[in-house]
Amino acid sequence: MQIIILAAGKGSRLGNLAYPKALTPLANGETILGRQIRQIQKLIPETLIHIVVGYRKELIIEQYDKLNFIINDSFATENTAKSLLRALKPSQGDILWMNGDVVFHSEALETLLNTGPTAMLVNIGRVAEEEVKYRLNDNGDIAETSKEVQNPVGEAVGINYFNEKDARLLQAALINCKQNDYFEKGIEVCIQNGMQIHPATIPYDRCVEIDFPTDLDRANQLLAQWE
Repeated sequence: MQIIILAAGKGSRLGNLAYPKALTPLANGETILGRQIRQIQKLIPETLIHIVVGYRKELIIEQYDKLNFIINDSFATENTAKSLLRALKPSQGDILWMNGDVVFHSEALETLLNTGPTAMLVNIGRVAEEEVKYRLNDNGDIAETSKEVQNPVGEAVGINYFNEKDARLLQAALINCKQNDYFEKGIEVCIQNGMQIHPATIPYDRCVEIDFPTDLDRANQLLAQWE
């Protein structure tokens, strides 16, 4: 399995540009990235983690020098579709990837890994306009995922698991994505081409994507409950 964390971004909406968004400190003393790595290594201890870095990349590389790094020097003009594409290898096996700004309960990752061969981690509930949303088809699989989904079921939280065959198809779809596309655009193309993607559903309070200071406050409140 190849594990990828997309951590190239600035996180300017959080208001601190002294470090990459993934190194944002949490109230428990960890950073977002540090907690992600700890949670991954607890469940999948023998797999090398690949981190896509860009903004202030040296800060991440210095802290986690035993991991594998993919440099995205075009982080200012590229979005997550191209960052993910940079990390994918032609024969990588199954892939587990996540945005580097997600704080999640260990149960969330367990749910994703136990759901099926190709799945998206999602929650159920109200979703803000700027978040990536999803809806299901009649079979209960993911029918659509983007920021423009109408009548969504909930939020796609930015953590996904694809088997080797579907990962190759995703890689091909990402090649045709635009520079500013999110990786969900590649997933959308895969769905349109007939790929079956299962929803790995978690409660709303098991995962937080950190975009704004209010998200960080909520994540810290949840961490106090989780730990």
